[in-house]
Order: sequence, then C-alpha cells, then structure tokens
Amino acid sequence: MKRLFFLSILLILAGCTGTPTEPKVTGLIADSAMVVSAHPVASQVGVDILKKGGNAVDAAIAVQLALAIAFPEAGNIGGGGFMVYRSKDGDITTLDFREKAPAASTPTMYLDEDGEVIPGLSSKSHLASGVPGSVDGMVEAHKKFGTLPWSDLVQPAVDLALNGIVLTDKAAENLNSIQEDLKNQNSVEPTFLMKNWTPGDTVKWIEMGRTLERIRDQGRDGFYAGKTADDIVAEMQRGKGIISLEDLKNYKSRWLEPVTGMYKGYKIISMPPPSSGGVALIQLLTAIEPFPIKKWGPNSTNSVHLMVEAERRVYADRAKYLGDPDFGNIPVNQLTKVDHINERMSTFSPDRATASTEVSGGDVPGFESEETTHISIVDKDGNAVAVTTTLNSWWGNKVVVAGSGFFLNNEMDDFSPDPSNPAVYQVSGGKINGIAPGKSMRSSMTPTIIEKDGKLFMVVGTPGGSTIITSVFQVVVNVLEHDMGMQAAVDAGRVHSQWFPDFVIPEEDALDEKTILELEGKGHAISKRKFLGRVDAILVLPDGKLEGGADWKRGDDAAKGY
Repeated sequence: MKRLFFLSILLILAGCTGTPTEPKVTGLIADSAMVVSAHPVASQVGVDILKKGGNAVDAAIAVQLALAIAFPEAGNIGGGGFMVYRSKDGDITTLDFREKAPAASTPTMYLDEDGEVIPGLSSKSHLASGVPGSVDGMVEAHKKFGTLPWSDLVQPAVDLALNGIVLTDKAAENLNSIQEDLKNQNSVEPTFLMKNWTPGDTVKWIEMGRTLERIRDQGRDGFYAGKTADDIVAEMQRGKGIISLEDLKNYKSRWLEPVTGMYKGYKIISMPPPSSGGVALIQLLTAIEPFPIKKWGPNSTNSVHLMVEAERRVYADRAKYLGDPDFGNIPVNQLTKVDHINERMSTFSPDRATASTEVSGGDVPGFESEETTHISIVDKDGNAVAVTTTLNSWWGNKVVVAGSGFFLNNEMDDFSPDPSNPAVYQVSGGKINGIAPGKSMRSSMTPTIIEKDGKLFMVVGTPGGSTIITSVFQVVVNVLEHDMGMQAAVDAGRVHSQWFPDFVIPEEDALDEKTILELEGKGHAISKRKFLGRVDAILVLPDGKLEGGADWKRGDDAAKGY
C-alpha cells in the first residue's frame, strides 16, 4: 500500500490552527560528555566517573546506584529496567534486566475464592514483588562494556548512603507522603525514614550502604547470595511473599537485538519486547510521517488530533500483541511494517475522533505506575547509553528489606492479574501478559537512541507508565519536526492519549482554550493533569557539542557535563 498521501492532502486543505508559543530555552551545553538524570547529585557522580576515564556504561552503572540513594522513590537496586547502548562506532545492543515473576507465581495468585481480584494484593504487599534485576543488569553491562574497576563504580553510592543525602523540597514531600504506608506495610518498621521531613534534612541509608559494600566487594553475589539474599527471603517469609533463594540465584538479565526503524532519514534505536515502548514509538512515527506536522506546528489542533488518533491504534496493538517474547510470539516485524500501520490509519478521519470501541485490539490495558526514572549519557568518545529503571509505583510496594535497607518493587502489578479479564489476550498459545513463573511483565519503558546520517544524534527517555511512549514520541517530534533544541523540546507541554480510557490528557499548560474547543468539536474528551513524564535527554548539536534537556519543570532532574 502506498503512503497515505490522500489523507495528507485532506489535512492540508483542512488548514492549520494557532499553537501556543514554545519556550526559547537552551539547555546545558557541554563540549565533550554529558549525563542527565533525575537528581543533580547522581548526575555529578556520572560526570566524575567520565572524568576519571570511565565510559558511558561505567557512568550509567554509577548513576543508577547513586539514584538508589538520591532518588529512592524510583532509583533502585530492588527493581529492574532496560538499557539501550550505541558504541562510538555505531554498534548497538539492548539489555533487559526487567523483573521476573517468582517460580511460585500462578495466574490466579491475586484472586479470591470467587475469582475476584483482591484489591492491593498485586501492588501493596510483599506478594507484589518480582525478582529484582537491577544489580544483575549492572554486573552484566560492566562485564561486556565496563572499563573502570567495578568497585570504583559502586563506591560513590556507598559514600552517599553512609554520609547521607540532603532532601530537596520535592524529596521531603515525597518521603512525607508515605509515612502511613511505612507503618502499615513493613514487617519491621524502617524507623530511620519515619519522621516529619523538611527540605534540607539529611537521610542516611546505613543498611543500604552496607548492602552496597557487599555488592562492591562481591559483585553479583553481594545481592543474589549471602546476607542480602537471606534478608530478602526473610522479608518475604515475614510478609507472606514468595521470592526464594532459588529465584534470586536463577535470575539472569538478557542481551537483546534492538528494535529499529526510520523516520525521514533518522534511525530510531529502541527497546524490544518485553518493553512495548520501542515498537510503539516506531509505529507512531511511521503513522504520522506522511502528514505535514511541521507546517501545523506543535500542539496545534491538527497535530494533536493526528497524534492522538495514531496513539489510539498503536495502543490497541500494544494491548493485543506485546509481552515477554519468551512466552509467546511477538510479531515485531509485522507490527512495525509500513503496510500494517497504513492499514491501521486507513480509518483515520481529519474531521472526527474515532471511538476507541471502533478500534480493534486485544484488551483494555491495565494500570501501569508512572514512577520510573531515566538516565541519558554520552561520553567523550561518543558512546551513548539510555537507561530506564523502575520500582513501578513510588517506592515500589513501600517495603524496606530489613537488614539490607532498600525498597522492593511492586512490578507484579504490571501483569494482568485476572486470566478471565479481557486484559489477557490469547496470542500463539499464550496469555500475552498473564502471570507465569520466570516471565517478565510488559512495560512501556522506552529508552531510545537516534542516529542522523549514521552518526549519534539524540539520547532520550522518561518515566511515566503508559505515558512514557507518548512523552518520548512528542519530544522526538519536537526536535525532528519543530526544530526545537533539547531543553525546549523537554519543556514543551505534553498531551497523552491511549486506546482506553477514551480521552485526551493534556498537561495544564499544553493547549490553549481555542485548541481544546476545536478538539472537543472533533469528538475528543479532554481531561487535564499537571504533569506527564520527566524526560531526560541529550542532543548532539551541529558543531558536535552536546545539549542536555533535564526535566526541571517536573522534578529535580539535572544535566551535568564538561
């Protein structure tokens, strides 16, 4: 099928509407190397590693460990995530260190005797935790690409834990928000966290510092064996969880071939399943490519309408087809083919919103927590890393492992908890996102690297649950189509939509009232919210310098470089 040129013509004839003025902002410019993360202390740790002679992977490991202290809401050693890597020579790969379901997991483990989902069991209990992958992932990344000694990468996080981290306004607010959860959900109260915190207070993570020392000295065995593993299992037994010593011993991260696509001469390199993000991002970009987005401008009525309609169809595909590739056939190549995407967009109308009930798909996607964190790094040689990690909810299941001092994840909530629910779709003999021992839950995390003319161009990613995909999508479009710099692209107001629920979610400052009225006139339901995502990204400028885009509007994120 040819590109949808006829729809382009229709939309051109429909004309353009006004668009809010975009900020003229330039981010931090660095000559040689840059780190962008959710906390300035962690970003500085990464820069220090780079200045010491480490490469982008070395810095990513050090930053991720530092975020477990500086940003424990989502930075973690008790969770998991994904890494996309591009070498200075253009070699690419991805690492999946997503959590996995324990061996004792069952498809009905969150249902009562009547087959009803037990509220909170998959999110606010010890039973909500998948087997953590972060430490194994960092160890594997270091084995393959690291240059500095492992101990040099762990020591900065040890120092932060033992000396303490000073709370920002947001960090104090976040810690105060979980005081009741800390009381209610821990088998042993983490008293060092339990008080009324104010900005400027210092939190010392002594037990986690000792855990990090074990990881520093013993590598993988410092977490998956010995005292740390014993502490995890003891915590599980006190709280009726099911992670075992065998689960910890058997956990293995995996190197995967990236999912790639092209958009107007730019090569998109992103995360394959069990992430849904890379496939969805490439589908979205392919869907809008025939249309004059640049002419319409950012956040105009026509641009938003087109992007929302593409998102509606892509999220329906996501729900039906995407999950852990070890547990079902995931048709990545078919989903990203131009013909498939053109067929999906053939029902698009420039004049009206498509009802989600009219778009075929496999399920209504379940809740996916938005509290994740992202790291973007480019080193002086041009090696690039995009890493997105998560505990799922803020602070995971709010359980601190007694004796080892870190928060556990609640990633089991990303599975469909009910096998009879339409959220589980039968594909090639398997329930695509149902619970199974050793299986990774579906994710929206979308760490992405972009090339232009065979050279590094952008590193990007964000937290945000199901809004991750659309946040990355918009930031990429802001740069590639609307000629924004990196910081301006990150600062610009965002709009999210997906298949269900059937409404459009703009940030409060993203759309003017005229645009909202015009979208409503096309049949879109609008529901505003304060923020979407926290994008951290790096753009390679024409002169070879680097511009950081740190999402300071939506968090404590910071770019550091030299």
